[in-house]
Amino acid sequence: MTPSYITRIISVLLLFFLSESGVSAQVLVNEDHVIMKEDSVTHDFSNQPYFGLYKDNYFIFGGPVGYKANRRNTNVKFQISISQRLTRAALPWGTYLYLFYTQKVFWNVLQNSMPMTDLNFNPGIGLTKPFFVKNRYIGKLTFIIEHESNGRDSIDSRSWNRVALAGNVMVTNNLMVHAKLWAPIVDGMNNKDIVRYCGFFQTGFQLVSNNRRFSGGITITPRKNFSFNTVVDLSYRILRKDNQFLFLQYYNGRGEGLLEYNKFHSSLRVGILIKPKLFSEF
Repeated sequence: MTPSYITRIISVLLLFFLSESGVSAQVLVNEDHVIMKEDSVTHDFSNQPYFGLYKDNYFIFGGPVGYKANRRNTNVKFQISISQRLTRAALPWGTYLYLFYTQKVFWNVLQNSMPMTDLNFNPGIGLTKPFFVKNRYIGKLTFIIEHESNGRDSIDSRSWNRVALAGNVMVTNNLMVHAKLWAPIVDGMNNKDIVRYCGFFQTGFQLVSNNRRFSGGITITPRKNFSFNTVVDLSYRILRKDNQFLFLQYYNGRGEGLLEYNKFHSSLRVGILIKPKLFSEF
């Protein structure tokens, strides 16, 4: 099957699952279907645990799409992403200061000695501002300064920095639209052209069913020559009250990992996902 065919199949499945679960336009509610008003969200921001999840945390296994699989390109990909709130109460303008950390790893479990071939470290610090319309929480905006590198030396060293503005808007109870725009500061000697493959911004959306069991989304990053890096994901909550999901992710494009940022990858992987509260960050 070709990558474009895989994309169409996953997109159709996403729309089917969510339509079967009764997607409808409502004001935003939490997992207990309680309307999220300004006072309650502000209270949650100020009184939530200092430590929590940031982006999706997952452990998935799979291989290439459209070309022959082998021990090198069939692997485990996992991501650990956390946040730490650094202030107890809101700062001026209703903002909150966070420390972020994400680590993404490609683990070749089918090769001898099972090497972890690419480890990407992504710390950052940022200010988050939640927004409300008519006493309803509609999304947030985050100004973040972040670094990403693979911790290696010599010709395998990769690193860059980004000053970014990221936001998401809850269009309905079931639909969230997100975008992230960054100014890159490339300090890695071996990846001076990384923005040609990883772009200057990304955008996408997430959908979730009314019963919060099904979710899925698409994230697109434009890059050179009118090409795109595309991530499509589907997830299903295993138990209604547990934060564990069966997870399918399809990646098509370049820049999936730092070590081979300029090489094309088209991969399909499945596994387990743990999600942050409400919607994921990107």
